[in-house]
Amino acid sequence: MKLIIAAIKPFKLEEVREALTAIGVRGMMVTEIKGFGSQSGHTEIYRGAEYAVNFVPKVKLEIVVSAAMADQVVETIQRTAKTDKIGDGKIFVLDVASAVRVRTGETNDDAL
Repeated sequence: MKLIIAAIKPFKLEEVREALTAIGVRGMMVTEIKGFGSQSGHTEIYRGAEYAVNFVPKVKLEIVVSAAMADQVVETIQRTAKTDKIGDGKIFVLDVASAVRVRTGETNDDAL
Protein backbone atom coordinates (compact mmCIF):
# COMPACT_ATOMS: atom_id res chain seq x y z
CA MET A 1 0.00 0.00 0.00
CA LYS A 2 1.08 3.58 -0.66
CA LEU A 3 0.22 6.89 1.02
CA ILE A 4 0.03 9.72 -1.50
CA ILE A 5 0.26 13.22 -0.07
CA ALA A 6 -0.46 16.05 -2.48
CA ALA A 7 -0.44 19.79 -1.83
CA ILE A 8 -2.46 21.55 -4.54
CA LYS A 9 -4.12 24.90 -5.23
CA PRO A 10 -7.50 25.10 -3.44
CA PHE A 11 -9.55 25.92 -6.55
CA LYS A 12 -8.36 22.62 -8.14
CA LEU A 13 -9.75 20.42 -5.35
CA GLU A 14 -13.12 19.55 -6.88
CA GLU A 15 -11.63 18.84 -10.32
CA VAL A 16 -8.98 16.56 -8.77
CA ARG A 17 -11.60 14.80 -6.61
CA GLU A 18 -13.76 14.09 -9.66
CA ALA A 19 -10.79 12.75 -11.66
CA LEU A 20 -9.70 10.48 -8.80
CA THR A 21 -13.23 9.17 -8.29
CA ALA A 22 -13.39 8.38 -12.02
CA ILE A 23 -10.31 6.12 -11.78
CA GLY A 24 -11.64 4.27 -8.73
CA VAL A 25 -10.25 6.10 -5.69
CA ARG A 26 -12.77 5.45 -2.93
CA GLY A 27 -11.69 7.90 -0.27
CA MET A 28 -9.32 10.67 0.72
CA MET A 29 -8.59 13.06 3.56
CA VAL A 30 -8.48 16.79 2.80
CA THR A 31 -6.90 19.49 4.97
CA GLU A 32 -6.61 23.22 4.36
CA ILE A 33 -2.97 24.19 4.84
CA LYS A 34 -0.60 27.10 4.29
CA GLY A 35 2.97 26.86 3.11
CA PHE A 36 5.61 28.01 0.71
CA GLY A 37 8.09 26.46 -1.65
CA SER A 38 10.42 27.95 -4.21
CA GLN A 39 8.08 30.92 -4.71
CA SER A 40 8.59 31.95 -1.04
CA GLY A 41 5.26 33.77 -0.86
CA HIS A 42 4.43 36.98 -2.67
CA THR A 43 3.29 40.57 -2.11
CA GLU A 44 -0.23 41.87 -2.51
CA ILE A 45 -1.80 45.31 -2.35
CA TYR A 46 -4.83 45.82 -0.09
CA ARG A 47 -6.45 49.26 0.23
CA GLY A 48 -3.35 50.89 -1.22
CA ALA A 49 -0.90 49.24 1.18
CA GLU A 50 1.52 46.54 0.04
CA TYR A 51 1.99 43.58 2.35
CA ALA A 52 3.81 40.24 2.19
CA VAL A 53 1.97 36.94 1.99
CA ASN A 54 4.61 34.56 3.35
CA PHE A 55 2.43 31.46 3.45
CA VAL A 56 0.30 30.55 0.45
CA PRO A 57 -3.03 28.71 0.98
CA LYS A 58 -3.05 25.13 -0.30
CA VAL A 59 -5.12 21.99 0.12
CA LYS A 60 -3.45 18.78 1.29
CA LEU A 61 -4.84 15.48 0.02
CA GLU A 62 -3.95 12.22 1.76
CA ILE A 63 -4.88 9.09 -0.16
CA VAL A 64 -4.01 5.47 0.63
CA VAL A 65 -4.19 3.10 -2.33
CA SER A 66 -2.83 -0.30 -3.33
CA ALA A 67 0.74 -0.17 -4.63
CA ALA A 68 -0.47 -1.19 -8.09
CA MET A 69 -2.70 1.90 -8.31
CA ALA A 70 -0.23 4.48 -6.95
CA ASP A 71 1.35 5.54 -10.26
CA GLN A 72 -2.07 6.10 -11.85
CA VAL A 73 -3.22 8.21 -8.89
CA VAL A 74 -0.05 10.35 -8.98
CA GLU A 75 -0.38 10.88 -12.75
CA THR A 76 -4.07 11.82 -12.37
CA ILE A 77 -3.36 14.36 -9.63
CA GLN A 78 -0.45 15.83 -11.59
CA ARG A 79 -2.45 16.16 -14.80
CA THR A 80 -5.57 17.55 -13.15
CA ALA A 81 -3.97 19.97 -10.66
CA LYS A 82 -1.52 21.46 -13.17
CA THR A 83 -1.98 25.12 -14.15
CA ASP A 84 1.55 25.68 -15.58
CA LYS A 85 2.10 28.44 -13.01
CA ILE A 86 4.39 28.65 -10.00
CA GLY A 87 2.81 27.10 -6.90
CA ASP A 88 1.01 24.17 -8.53
CA GLY A 89 2.12 22.01 -5.59
CA LYS A 90 3.95 18.82 -4.75
CA ILE A 91 3.15 15.10 -4.55
CA PHE A 92 4.86 12.67 -2.16
CA VAL A 93 4.50 8.87 -2.13
CA LEU A 94 5.26 6.86 1.03
CA ASP A 95 5.01 3.20 1.94
CA VAL A 96 2.22 2.20 4.35
CA ALA A 97 3.03 -0.63 6.77
CA SER A 98 -0.57 -1.46 7.67
CA ALA A 99 -4.15 -0.21 7.66
CA VAL A 100 -7.17 -1.21 9.76
CA ARG A 101 -10.83 -0.40 9.17
CA VAL A 102 -12.12 0.52 12.64
CA ARG A 103 -15.72 -0.67 12.10
CA THR A 104 -14.98 -4.17 10.77
CA GLY A 105 -11.40 -4.90 11.76
CA GLU A 106 -10.45 -5.52 8.11
CA THR A 107 -6.75 -4.99 7.49
CA ASN A 108 -4.44 -3.71 4.76
CA ASP A 109 -5.87 -3.78 1.19
CA ASP A 110 -9.26 -5.03 2.52
CA ALA A 111 -9.44 -1.94 4.75
CA LEU A 112 -9.13 0.40 1.80
